[in-house]
Amino acid sequence: QVQLVESGGGLVQTGGSQRLSCAASGRAVSWYDIGWFRQAPGKEREFVAVISYATGSTYYADSVKGRFTISRDSAKNTVYLQMTSLKPEDTAVYYCAAGQGPWPLYRATNYDYWGQGTQVTVSS
Repeated sequence: QVQLVESGGGLVQTGGSQRLSCAASGRAVSWYDIGWFRQAPGKEREFVAVISYATGSTYYADSVKGRFTISRDSAKNTVYLQMTSLKPEDTAVYYCAAGQGPWPLYRATNYDYWGQGTQVTVSS
């Protein structure tokens, strides 16, 4: 069992930055890849980024590549999503999730554990 708690959401202006945190706890967290997804009102959940907890390898959706950075602090069991050059279309509830499977893990169906989500709103 893995528990995930997101934090760091809020209101930010277009072009601004925001850092989200995902605190992980439970058994064998290092066995899982940790991903970030987002869901805007009326839209399907969308993959954002993933990091291999074991190797540190990363993979990004094309829509955020070059603007978002996923990282981990193994000592704190925390994964971060640093978001820069934010756009109104980045507005969504952001979820972190833990999963296992073939790399890169970009399908939501590969994730077994999910956090409760944190709202990010980018004002124009």
